[in-house]
Order: sequence, then C-alpha cells, then structure tokens
Amino acid sequence: MIAASVGSILRSFVDGVIVLNDRHEIIWHDLSEEISLAAKAGLPISELIPSAGRLDFSRYRAHSTVNGVPKYVNYSTFPIQRDGETIAVFSLSTNESKLKDWLHQTIEIKRQALEKEKNQRNERNGTTFSFPDIKGKSLAIKGLIKEAQAIALHNADVLIVGETGTGKELFAQSMHNHSPRAKSPFVAINCAAIPENLLESTLFGTVKGAFTGATDQIGLFEYAKDGTLFLDEINSMPMTLQSKLMRVLQERLVRRVGSNEVTPVECTVISASNEDPEKLIEEGKMRLDLFYRIAHTSIYIPPLRERKEDIRFFTDYFLAYYSKKFSKYVPPFSEELLEVFLAYPWPGNTRELEHLIENVVIRASETDEAIEVDHLPAYMRRKIFADPGYRAIEQKQKETKKRPLTSIFSASHVHYIQQTLEETGWNISKTAKKLGITRQSLQYHIKKHGLGKRD
Repeated sequence: MIAASVGSILRSFVDGVIVLNDRHEIIWHDLSEEISLAAKAGLPISELIPSAGRLDFSRYRAHSTVNGVPKYVNYSTFPIQRDGETIAVFSLSTNESKLKDWLHQTIEIKRQALEKEKNQRNERNGTTFSFPDIKGKSLAIKGLIKEAQAIALHNADVLIVGETGTGKELFAQSMHNHSPRAKSPFVAINCAAIPENLLESTLFGTVKGAFTGATDQIGLFEYAKDGTLFLDEINSMPMTLQSKLMRVLQERLVRRVGSNEVTPVECTVISASNEDPEKLIEEGKMRLDLFYRIAHTSIYIPPLRERKEDIRFFTDYFLAYYSKKFSKYVPPFSEELLEVFLAYPWPGNTRELEHLIENVVIRASETDEAIEVDHLPAYMRRKIFADPGYRAIEQKQKETKKRPLTSIFSASHVHYIQQTLEETGWNISKTAKKLGITRQSLQYHIKKHGLGKRD
C-alpha cells in the first residue's frame, strides 16, 4: 500500500524510478519507457545505472535506440547510506525524448511561420521598413518623420535628397507603408546600377522585335501598378533618358520600347538624389524641367554631422544592438572617443557609424574598461587622425593636461560624483541624470576612479 502510494507520487514528477541494493540488484522499480527498452535489450544494470554508489545529478544520455532513433533520458542517481556505508542506490529518470521532439517541432513551426510572414510581407508590397524603424533623437529627424507622414497621405510625387547613408530608401518605404497605397507594390530601382542601354527598357518595358533579343516584357512603371516606384540615385540617370522620364511623368502614359501603344501610369513616383539638385542643374547633370516634375514635394535628410544628438544616440543604440546580436558584453565608449565621434564629419553618415560600431564590438575585449580610439580599425584611425576636428580635440586635451584644475576628471569632480552617488543611494540612473551624463559614462567613471560605497 505504502509502496504503491510512493510510486504514484514519484510518477507525478518523474517518468521512472529504480532502486538497487549494495549488490546492484533491483529491489524496487517503476521503469521509464526508455530504460524498459534498454532492459529488454539485455543491457546489464551497470550500463543502465553507471553511477551506482555515488551522487550523480542530471546526467544526460541516450539509453537506447528504437528504429535507429536514440531515446534520451535525463536521470539523477543518489546513494542511500547508513553509518557512512552505501547500502542502496535509487535513480530518478525523466523522459526527454518527447520533450526534445516537441522542442524541435516548435522551433520548426516558428521558423515556418516567420518565413511565411516574411514571404507574405515581401509578396504583399515588397517593403521591409516603416516609420517605427526610423531611429533618432534629434528634433530635425523627428520633424522630418512628421513631414514625411503628412506627405505620404497624398498621391504626390516626392524627391528625397540626402547624402549616402542617411536612409533615403528607409524613408521611401516608410512613406509607401503610411500611404493609401500600402497594399500595392513598392518597386525600387537604383539608376546608377543599370547600364544606360538597359535602363530604358527596364523602366518602360519592351515588345518583341524592338531590338535583337527583345521580348514582350512589362517595365517597372507597369509592374508598380497603383503602388510606388522608387527611383534611387536619379542624379545618375543619363540626360537623354531624363527627357523621356519627364514626358512619362507629365503625361502619365508609358510606351514600351518598340511599341506605338501607350499604357496609363497609375503609380506614385518617389525619387532620391545623393547630390544637391540645384548644383546638378548648374553643372548640366539634371534637367530643370525634370527637377520641377519630380519634386512636387521634397524632403531633405540632413547629414549625421549636423545632428550631434543622433551621433550619441546611434552610438549607444548600435552598441547595444550588436552586443546583443553577438551575445557579448562590451564596455562603454570613453568620453574622449565620443568627442572624436562628435567632431568627425561622417561622410558615410549613419551607415558608416553602424558599420564602425559593429567592427568595434567584434574587436573589443570584455576585460577592457572602455572603448578608446585604439580600438578602432586602422583605416578609421587614419581617417580620424587626418581630420582637422581630431587635431583640435588633441590640442584641447593637451591644454587640459596643463591645467588639471579645469579638467572634468580632477579630484574635486571625482569627489562630486562620489557625493552625488551617495545622495541618490547609489542609484545609477538618478545619479547620471543629476550629473547630466549617460549611465554608461557614469559606470565608466566609477570603474576608472575606483569609486565605491563608503562603510
């Protein structure tokens, strides 16, 4: 009666129990499926319970194979002792074969769901980004998002102007997804990536026999239907093709190469230029009439060097992102390096900063106290050292060393940081806010100056 009750209790949280005496003889058991299968296979008890006589907690192994598939059991074995002598052993086992199968099934279902969602999204309209994906802390970028959202609600052609790496396509896709055309296709083409003789047929389409090898093929204007056609780097489009593009946009009709028939253009056109259109017009690289045609409304994305708040924001954002991606702790950036970042012109803008921080996260050691200029790749150090902004910072640091009382890291300021920490009860967030610095910066100074709670 008692044994049955004990067995019932044990079965409620384990799949198998086996008890041996000091001669390795089974004196009681309630075997799990896998151990039963192994026993039927004629394996000795020493093979089933290799840890008899000692504590062996949470061992994991395949006890048997059924139809070529290993059956896994997690078991824990405990000795029963009297006066320091082992008189018996009991082992508890948990069948994890089914759990493992369920886990694999769950992962596979999740993978298929994500793949299906991704395919549906791409099949639905061909975009990846929307306005929540646009990051930034500066007033300039926040105002720009509001402006773009307002423009997106109308079916007006738009010109986006911004340097390389500022996120022009990110804005273009976001505007499409914010517009009434969100369920229609978003079609993008880089005008600089396609040869001139192919660009015309790619945009407008062809009919069979128009030229050697030509087939009946719709162009991107037709393919976009009532969605959005994104012409990236339109400033690279040849002048001869600009006149044809202007006519299509003016008449809202497209004629395939080699055809006399015209097809109505229903899509909205978003164009992007990484150069100043007015300068392009002066240099004869862009037609004035095309500029007025594509720029019913226009958006200018300021370069990163003009958005100092965003340099600090993206530094912290990408550091956290890639630390999580690579499952790696990375120390904060030193204040000296952050000053260098703020002074550097970032010709590649946000893309350049992101790639740099990804590189730094890979190279940095978890034992470093802070990320310094020396952690940057050699090519980046050369660019920074050659920049006038860095030389100005270097000169400022030399003057600071000559006048240590004016340094933020002087003894009085270290004492002030310690005092503020004591006042807030060593609350890092509150202290950082009172000092006007970031949490990472405060933690860096705590480690650098060896600050600690007073007894």
